[in-house]
Amino acid sequence: MSSVLYDTPGPRARVRNTVLSVVFAALLVLLVWWVWQKLDEKDLLTSAQWSPFTESEAWTTYLLPGLGDTLKAAALAMLIALPLGAVLGIARLSDHTTVRAVSGTIVEFFRAIPVLLLMLFAFQFFSESTDITSEDRPLYAVVTGLVLYNAAVLAEIVRAGILALPRGQTEAAYAIGLRKGQTMSSILLPQAVTAMLPAIVSQLVVIVKDTALGGVMIGFTELLNSRGTLAANYANPIPSFIVVAIMFIVLNFILTSFASWLEKRLRRSKRSTGAVLGTNDVAGSAAVGGTYGTGAGGAA
Repeated sequence: MSSVLYDTPGPRARVRNTVLSVVFAALLVLLVWWVWQKLDEKDLLTSAQWSPFTESEAWTTYLLPGLGDTLKAAALAMLIALPLGAVLGIARLSDHTTVRAVSGTIVEFFRAIPVLLLMLFAFQFFSESTDITSEDRPLYAVVTGLVLYNAAVLAEIVRAGILALPRGQTEAAYAIGLRKGQTMSSILLPQAVTAMLPAIVSQLVVIVKDTALGGVMIGFTELLNSRGTLAANYANPIPSFIVVAIMFIVLNFILTSFASWLEKRLRRSKRSTGAVLGTNDVAGSAAVGGTYGTGAGGAA
């Protein structure tokens, strides 16, 4: 079936696509086999390498505490970045030039700086200008870097989501006498949230993964950093990487699944109930409307 953007492939194109798919799959299998052979030659995938994960010590001492720190930093960053990003995004749509300029400068500035640099700057600031203990300093630095960067990105998502709505929504709200603040909170934002949700969830997944940057330079004991300690003690770098990768995949899958469920629920709640009004209901509504109209005419 053809469309404006896509033409149905003919017999030759279908054969060519099938051949390319088979060739690509074969090359992928060969690559996986080659990697497996190289790792097996160096005894990096033996049963002894995996045995630590059957013991509780590897989990209770390294992986689960690291996962807890990852979730703590990600949750704090999400709780702060989401409302801050919404405020900055709405401020960029303000009628006041000063508000737009200040919010736009903040968003563009922090969006242009890599997250790792923001974490390093925050760590240095907390080291020299605050009394935060050395144990808590990495967590504060990671959360600060994640909040500053992701709030700027979320602000652009919010702004784009609101601007994507039809102008008729705003004009209709102004026509019935709503102010801009009321229009934003009661009409535009509720509609934009559903459209923005996939992009917001993608950014939340980025927050979870970017917590690993804190373990690279400032010693934050998140999941990937804890994996390094585990691998050093048990001499199993490849299996530990695989286990941690699976943990991140499961964690992000849970987050995206919850977001998909929430999006479907929001869409269902905004649909019409589909109820059919009877003759008596219509007559009653007309009578009420006529009463209101008479009252308004008398008052006029």
